[in-house]
Amino acid sequence: MGVGKKKLCCGVTSIFIVIIVIVILTLAFTIFKPRDPIITLYPGSNIEVTSFLNPTHNITLDSIITIENPNYGVFRYKNTTSSVTFRGKVVGEAPIMDIYVPPRKKRNMTSPVAIMPVRLMQDPHFWIDVAAGTLNLTSTALMSGKVIAMNIFKRPATLYNSCNITVFVLSKKSVAICESKLKV
Repeated sequence: MGVGKKKLCCGVTSIFIVIIVIVILTLAFTIFKPRDPIITLYPGSNIEVTSFLNPTHNITLDSIITIENPNYGVFRYKNTTSSVTFRGKVVGEAPIMDIYVPPRKKRNMTSPVAIMPVRLMQDPHFWIDVAAGTLNLTSTALMSGKVIAMNIFKRPATLYNSCNITVFVLSKKSVAICESKLKV
């Protein structure tokens, strides 16, 4: 093999390697870049505020959590607990079971939220808010898990989630607005 052929072979190989590196970097910074999952909370409907008046037992409200994974990789996280707060004080908890969310798909799950009426009624603002017609709660969760792309790249990830929940006393309805941030 002559010197010219060796140079040509090395040149073609170098160009091929550069093209592969550029393609991989382009994919890593565009398609495979982790995006924040979209979490939607649907709090239990028909909430009776009068049930908060019996402090002898916890109130369990079923809520539906929808997790939408906009990534091209799988998002899998471990069991965790969401804290429900009223004016900065923890008044309830909701277990969140581990779940596997496939790429570019949604998953729904039901989570019982246990509210402790004793803690709510200890806050002097509780009755003011009830008289005003709305009760504002905040649900926060820290979900640890993994983002898996193409079953090759596995990266630990943490999802920070916060939902502002408004309970309308008269209509017995509630709405939630959630924000999520994925840290990889």
